[in-house]
Amino acid sequence: MAELPAQTINRDPQLFYWILLPITVVMILTGILRHDVTVMLASAPKKPDVKTMKEQRALVHGMTTRTNFHALSAPSFRARRDYLITAYENGAFLKDPGNAGQPPPNPMSDPNAMEGMMGPMKNQMAMMIPNTLIMSWINAFFSGFVVLKLPFPLTVKFKSMLQAGVATREMDPRWMSSISWYFLCYFGLQSVFNFLLGSEAAASQMAQQMQMQGAGNPAMFGPGNDPDKQFKGEAENLAVIAHYSVLDDVEDRLLASL
Repeated sequence: MAELPAQTINRDPQLFYWILLPITVVMILTGILRHDVTVMLASAPKKPDVKTMKEQRALVHGMTTRTNFHALSAPSFRARRDYLITAYENGAFLKDPGNAGQPPPNPMSDPNAMEGMMGPMKNQMAMMIPNTLIMSWINAFFSGFVVLKLPFPLTVKFKSMLQAGVATREMDPRWMSSISWYFLCYFGLQSVFNFLLGSEAAASQMAQQMQMQGAGNPAMFGPGNDPDKQFKGEAENLAVIAHYSVLDDVEDRLLASL
C-alpha cells in the first residue's frame, strides 16, 4: 500500500518575524509585567494568629488520624481517638469557646475575611485582563494564519487544539495556527519565567493557583464555616471507624508467602 505524500503548505518566511516572534515577545513581557503587578498587589504578610492556627491544625490532626488509622496499632489509635473526640466535643481547640453553637459571623462584616477574599480576586483580575487583551489583539491582526508545523506526528484529535481559527478538514494536525501558538506559549513559558524571575515567579496561571490555594483546603477554613460543627462532625467520623492495622497477622502472612 502506497503511503500518502507529506502535506506541504507554502508559507511566507516573514511569518516568523511578523507573527511568531511578536506573540512570543508580548507573552514574555506580559508575564513579567503580571509578575510585577502581582507583587505590588500582594498584601503584606500578617503575623499568624496562634489560636487560629491551633484550631485549624487540630482539625487537620483528626482528619490525618482518620485517614491513616490503619498504620497505627489498636491501643495507639484508641488513645488518639478518645483524646480527639473528647477535645472536639468539649470545644478545647476552639479559638472562641464562648461562641460555640452560635451561627458563624457574616464574612462581609469582617475586615480580615474581606481582605482574604479580595486577594484571590485581585490575582484573578491580574490574569484575566492581560489575557483578554492579548487574545483580542491576536484575533484582530493574526486570525486565520498558519504559522508553524510541528516536527513530530500527531493524531486528528489535536486539530481542534492546534488549528483554532483555521476551519479545515484536510490539513495535517501538525500545522499550528496563530491563536494556538498563543495557548502554547501561555502554558509553556513557565520555565522562561523561572529563568528570568526566579523559581518564585507568579507569572503563570499554575503559579497563581498554587498561591491562592496555599496549605490545606481553602473551603475547610474559609469564612462562614462553623469550627464547632466541623469538630463535632470529625468526632463522629472518628467514633464510627472500625480499626484494623496493616500489621495484623503480619507474621502469618510472611510465613505463608515463603
